[in-house]
Amino acid sequence: MKVNVGSADRAIRIVLGFALLMLAVAGELGLWAGWAGLIVMATGVLRYCGAYSLLKVNTCAMDRGR
Repeated sequence: MKVNVGSADRAIRIVLGFALLMLAVAGELGLWAGWAGLIVMATGVLRYCGAYSLLKVNTCAMDRGR
């Protein structure tokens, strides 16, 4: 698994995923938001996004020169 999520993207994913998860736990949003939050947060923590791989997107600064 090659890293394809950069630092800013990673921070946004973790914060957004946590917010979705907390809103689902609080009952403000449905169960779908909890699952979406977990997926978004996992892509931030693992620094890998499958959709980015399919679309050939890379926000990681380390690999841009290659």
